[in-house]
Amino acid sequence: MIMPRTSIHPELAAALRECRRAFGSVALFSGVVNLLMLAGPLYMLQIYDRVLSSRSVPTLVVLSVFLVGAYAFQGALDLIRSRVVVRVAALLDQRLALTVHDAVIRLAIAREESQPVRDLDQIRAFLTGSGPIAFVDLPWIPVFLLVCFLIHPWLGVVATAGGIALFALTLLTERASRDPARGAAQDAAMRSVMIEANRRNGETIIAMGMAGSLAQRWAGVNNRYIAAGARLSDVASSYSSVSKVLRLLLQSMILGLGAYLVIRQELTAGAMIAASIMMGRALAPIETTIANWRAFIAARQSIRRLSEALARGAARRATTTLPKPARSLVVEEATVAAPRTGTPIVAGVHFSLKSGQALGILGPSGAGKSSLGRMLVGIWRPAKGSVRLDGATLDQWDAELLGRHVGLVSQAVELFDGTISENIARMSVMPDHNAVLLAARIAGAHDMILRLPSGYDTRIGEGGMVLSGGQRQRVALARALYGNPFLVLLDEPNANLDGEGETALHQAIIDLKARGAIVVLIAHRPATLSACDQLLVLASGVQQGFGPRDEILRRVFARRTAPAAAGNLKVVSDTAGRGQP
Repeated sequence: MIMPRTSIHPELAAALRECRRAFGSVALFSGVVNLLMLAGPLYMLQIYDRVLSSRSVPTLVVLSVFLVGAYAFQGALDLIRSRVVVRVAALLDQRLALTVHDAVIRLAIAREESQPVRDLDQIRAFLTGSGPIAFVDLPWIPVFLLVCFLIHPWLGVVATAGGIALFALTLLTERASRDPARGAAQDAAMRSVMIEANRRNGETIIAMGMAGSLAQRWAGVNNRYIAAGARLSDVASSYSSVSKVLRLLLQSMILGLGAYLVIRQELTAGAMIAASIMMGRALAPIETTIANWRAFIAARQSIRRLSEALARGAARRATTTLPKPARSLVVEEATVAAPRTGTPIVAGVHFSLKSGQALGILGPSGAGKSSLGRMLVGIWRPAKGSVRLDGATLDQWDAELLGRHVGLVSQAVELFDGTISENIARMSVMPDHNAVLLAARIAGAHDMILRLPSGYDTRIGEGGMVLSGGQRQRVALARALYGNPFLVLLDEPNANLDGEGETALHQAIIDLKARGAIVVLIAHRPATLSACDQLLVLASGVQQGFGPRDEILRRVFARRTAPAAAGNLKVVSDTAGRGQP
């Protein structure tokens, strides 16, 4: 019904096809409703040509009863039709809601700005408006025009000419609104992105006096959006006004023509009134379509954008469920590149770890440590090479199942609006409370949580705003350990920890190793890597060394104290780096 000409995402296409099939019942109801629309003109025809001439009250009563029944039935069907349309729109949302949610997250990871949720809302809003009903009524226009021809050929000619003129206005509306609609959509997206960025960075903006400058920038984008919307509205309202005036003029013209035919005794007065009503009914769907053309264009653009967003944010899902990883993590000549750029950040990384080992990744700021970590847990895919868990590359795993075997504490800890227990349980709708307690204890956060006002049931607000930085980090560590994951990545996990937190973190790493997990710890300072067995050193996106911790640290310090003697910090051979440490 509103599918663009280009191919669209399969899931979106399937959902739209399902909605289109559901609209079959709407079309059926519309057919009956349109047939019942004939009741009014026929009643008028009988009143003028039979009742007034015969002065028969019984005939008037019978006709009126039939008219009331027809209108009551029409009203009931119209109500059912409207409710079906609302349910069809809800069906579309239900079919796509989870896919859209998944795409939003994946597009954010890929650092792409998109608006799939708003696009889905736009499509649903159009489906629940009067536009789709007008489209369903369009095929009935020839029926009403045919009735006009049956009443008198000249009346049919005038009505048909009016229909062609209004249809031409519809095509002109499409052509004139195409560019303004595209510009308005682009400005709307830019406007939303900017205001969301300003909202997220509110504290920085206020503290550093940036509000005025950012307000001016946003006002510029907002003014362009308003101007584009005004141009689009002007186009739509102009053609809508012309179509309305034309329809009123045509109705008057058909009354004038009918009066002329009545004078010539080629038509009765009742037929003249009936023909005027028929033509009005025939042209009404075209006028409604023009009035809703702006919403139609917006919905069509939303389908195109949503299709592109779903294609870019589609998750690759494995068809076979792999067993829980328990043996190894192997990185084979892997290159990491930022999404959408293709520019390598880290190149040629190769190492392997066994169950129960902890790896420390050391290097200066900008060396690519966090980017490498994103690749290890499947957030970013390798541009070259591979990352394997128990021999299987990460893309062979179902993303949801792989996540259950991975724990992550990122540099910027993000918690969700909910209780501490819910956050530790990864917002599961059916959490394992024993596992929550166990994870908190291993993370050394249990006593800290109990000191909070409601303990594990303390609501922490958006982003964990009621907690301090150290408390958020310890809750995030407990979340990472929930469910006994096999691979745990800790990216600067001690950035906000006090002495007690540092001790708890160190003990947690020891406990993870004892349970057979693989731990990857990213740090700037060697002092934080005491629990690690292996070290990997990065500099300028290149692997400078990999091997036992003490050996690597000796070479690091030797290079700092005697650069000329240390030479290149390549402490293991390629063969050793590719094999088991």
